[in-house]
Parts: sequence; C-alpha cells; structure tokens
Amino acid sequence: MAGSEYGLKRIVWKKIKEIVFADGKKSELCKILILDPFTTKLLSSCCKMSDLMAEKITIVEDLYKIRQPVPEMKAIYFMSPTHKCVEAFIADFKPKPKYKAAYVYFTDYCPDELFNNMKMYCAKYIRVCKEINMSFIPQEAQVFTCDNPGAFHSIYSPHSQDKKKTLETLADQLVTLCATLDENPGIRYKKDSNMENAKTLAELVDKKLTRHYELDDSGKKKEKTQAQLLIVERSFDPVSPILHELTYQAMANDLINIQNDTYKYKSKDGSEKQALLNEDDMLWVKLRHKHIAEVSEQIPKMVKEISASKKQQDGKITIGSLAQMMKKMPSFRKQMTEQTIHLQLAEDCMSHFSNNVEKLCKAEQDLAVGSDVDGVKVKDSMRTLLPVLLHPYSTHEKVRAVLLYIFSLNGTTDENLNKLIQHVKIEDQREFILNWKELGVPIITSSLFSRKPTRRERSQEERYNLSRWTPVIKDVMEDVVENKLDTRDWPHQSESPAAWNGSGAVSARQKHKASAQDERRTGSRFIIFVIGGISYSEMRTAYEVTNAVKSCEVIIGSSHILTPNRLLDDIKALSKGPMETFTIEERSNA
Repeated sequence: MAGSEYGLKRIVWKKIKEIVFADGKKSELCKILILDPFTTKLLSSCCKMSDLMAEKITIVEDLYKIRQPVPEMKAIYFMSPTHKCVEAFIADFKPKPKYKAAYVYFTDYCPDELFNNMKMYCAKYIRVCKEINMSFIPQEAQVFTCDNPGAFHSIYSPHSQDKKKTLETLADQLVTLCATLDENPGIRYKKDSNMENAKTLAELVDKKLTRHYELDDSGKKKEKTQAQLLIVERSFDPVSPILHELTYQAMANDLINIQNDTYKYKSKDGSEKQALLNEDDMLWVKLRHKHIAEVSEQIPKMVKEISASKKQQDGKITIGSLAQMMKKMPSFRKQMTEQTIHLQLAEDCMSHFSNNVEKLCKAEQDLAVGSDVDGVKVKDSMRTLLPVLLHPYSTHEKVRAVLLYIFSLNGTTDENLNKLIQHVKIEDQREFILNWKELGVPIITSSLFSRKPTRRERSQEERYNLSRWTPVIKDVMEDVVENKLDTRDWPHQSESPAAWNGSGAVSARQKHKASAQDERRTGSRFIIFVIGGISYSEMRTAYEVTNAVKSCEVIIGSSHILTPNRLLDDIKALSKGPMETFTIEERSNA
C-alpha cells in the first residue's frame, strides 16, 4: 500500500494478516476466503488481490451468494457478527458441509445467542473462532469511516426510531478503532446547549472501552494511554461542508460525479475510461490537498519533464498529444496514464470553476469569513448574497449561498426566510433550509444570545483570495496540540495521563529521532470523531496539523464522508419517515 508506513490502512492490513491469515497459512488446504459486504469493503480499502495471494488465498467468495461446495478444502470466514452472516455460515454446513473446516473471524464482539447457534450446528467443523475488533473502514492513512451514511437520518431525524441503537453501534465501532490502534484514550466532547449526542456518544464509548480493556485477552487491565478522543456534532461547523472548496480532492468530489472514489471520463478517442482515486496512486496522494491553481500548474510541468526526457518536441500539453506520446513510449505508459488522468480531472475541475463556481466563491468566502479580501468587515450580508440569487445558478448552488448567509447571522427572521425561499423558488422544498434546526443549527433568530466561537487569526496564512476560510476543526486540532482547549466547552468524560500536556507533541519534537514517521509512532495521537459526517476539507486539516507538528498524529473520522450536495439531500430527507439502509439493517440484526 502507498501512504505512511504507520497509516491506518497499513495498521489494519498488518493486524488482519497477523490474526486472520496466520492460522490458515499453517494449512495447505486453506485457500478460500469468504467475506460479507462490510468485510469486502474493509479488505478492499487496505489490500489488493496480490496481497491476498501472498497469504496463499486464491479464491475470494461472497458469503451471501450461492457457491459450489469444495469439501476437500478449508475456508476462512471473515464476517460481521450479525444474524444474517451467522445464518449464511450455518447454511454452509447444514445439512451437508460445503468445506472440510472453517476458520471464523468476526469483526467485533459476537453475541452469545449467535455464538451458541453456530456451536449447536457447526461445532465439529469450526477450527478457530476469534473476534478481531475491527468494524471501521480505513478510508485513508489518517481518515476512517463507520461505513454508515444512514446514521445521519437515524440520529437527526425527528421520526427516527433507532437513534439510541445507532449511537451504540457507532460507539462499538469507535472502540474497535481504539483497540486496533492499541490506544485507551482520554475522551472529551464538545458541550452543546441544544444537542446531547456528543455527550451521549462519549459516555457510551467510555463505558464500552472500559469494559473492552477489562476483558482484554492478556488478562490485565490496560491503563489510559496518552491519546485523546474528541467527539463533536456536525452543527459545530455547518459552514465547511457547504462551501465550494478549491483544493483538488474536495473540489473534484464536489463538482465531478465521483462515486466510490472512481472517476469516470472520456478519453480522446471517445472511449469510456475510469480511474480509482486512492492511495495507490502516488500522484493523487501528492496533489489531493493542494489548491487547484497549484495542481493545474504542476501536472503539465511533470508531463513536460517526461516529454523532455524522451526528446519530445516542446509545446502545449493536451490530452491528444499525451495519447500520441503513450503510443510511442510503452515503457512510460503507467507513469503517463497516471498523469493523463490527473490532467483530465484538473481540466474538468477548472472547466466547472470558470463556468460557474468562480463567481460564487467570492460571495461564499465573504459570508463565511465575515470580511472581504481586504479584511473589511461585511456589514450587510444581504448585499453580498443578492447577486448570487439574481444569477441563474442551480437550486443547490443558491441554497448553499442562502445557508451561508443565515449561518453568518446566526439565524434570520421568519419573514426574511420566507422571502429567501421565494427568491430561490424552493417553496415546496424548504426543508433544504429549515431542517438544519434538527442538527441544532440556528435558522430562525431566537431571543437568546448565541455566541459565535472566536476564530484563530489566519490572515498571514492566506494565499488565495477565494480560499480564505479554514475549517473550525483545525482550530480545535491546534488547540489540543497547544493544550488550549477550554474544559468548559470541552469537558472530560475520562482523562489521559498527565504526560499528555497538549504540548507533548512539541516536547517530543525536541528529541532527535530517526524520522518524522518514527516520531509520529512514538509521539501523541489524537482522534476526532464528527457525528453526522466529515467534509474533504476537514479531512485535509488532519494531515496539515500532523505535518506541522511532526510528533503528533491526528486521525479524523465519522459515520461517512460528505459532499455538499449529498449533505443537502440528507438534510432534506430528515422530514421523511424511517429510512432503511443496508448498513443499519445489516448491523441491527446483531
């Protein structure tokens, strides 16, 4: 895998190798791996088929699909501890066994009822049955998700019937993250007068972590480590997931239809192509957090360097000229393909930007930051918003601008809100705006005084006029590192040892170590969990703070990753009745 040696993906793959494949490797007959949808996604996130083959796995099967029996072979089952999975497993051995024996590995704690069912019907076939404590997806080196977009509706919808169960499940998943990282962190949460979810989740995680480490296989209680886990609600920063962000990864996922990290595009000859944007693509890792202006400048330079090395004629780099070069230089194909993909993707982003987004960005930044490019305070937010409403932008674009206007004022009047809704022509879709109240975000001004958080001064850091906003979560990350988090706003559910002094990261920096990676491994680690989804811009800040403070590793996660349009659709759907999603249904059977 690409990425940091100690990144989440590598840690997860190392643990799976050591636990799941170690037993099977002892037998020549253990070459079949059977997965459910969740473990398929988990393995896909951290390894390739070639990695599995190195572990002597030659066949990967779907637990839920009809499979041909191979009675002379043993099978490894890697699955979630749910009724559905256990029933499918039992069906493989009753009445007639499909395999000679089974090595069973659960992602998480298996309830007694399910375990007893397995024992009753399949005991003589089960050689191994272990729980590996890993029910999260390592999305990137420093980003994880719980693979549960439906959690948003379950937690925030007034019609939800499974909020408590969803928070319990998220708590279980956070415990498996801590266990995988071998951390027993101190836990803090953002206090919120309107919402209790962060406090509830912090209490659940604390209780479950205590129980987990009391029941540890080693037989001894694990003391608190220097790590910290911070839990915060989505309402903490409603601006970041709505803004047009101009760094490469966030911009591409906002403006281009990228599904499951897959970018589909047309090549010069008109054929359909697709590319996976993940950490196996080193160019993606290098460029993803850079501003689109830098990306657009750097990719053609890289291509020119390769061209020059093959004595190609200098000139404007286009998709067509790249196609010609690739035909002439087979040895350069892989490298050139990578760069062709990113040249195409960057061109797509810039095309959307110049057509629509550029004009929107200035108004959005002024509303979000509260001042213009020259630092002059925005006194009349409506004057900033009006040009956006009068321009023929799409409904979603206008809704995003209206929301930023409302957020900038900490709510507006009923009368003003009705006028805005008429302007945007969403009289029958006003839930796009009104439903933010379910997250605890003020939409209608109340008589109660609502204090806006004080932001860090960053005017010296600004390099681009249309990218002046910094996600609020970055302030929190830096406050943790500098030990400046106010305990009144961030109460301790449980505390780390005194050795974590917030600036522990700084003191670790003063010791001479072999490398930044070694520093991170031995320094402090803190984990941020955002209830209700994280944006790509917030993911980026975890890397920025980690790179700035070498000995402190920041890991950020949530139930799922947001794009602005998906978030708006989810907000609107909060008015609807209970939603059934695969992930929730799958886990609710546990």
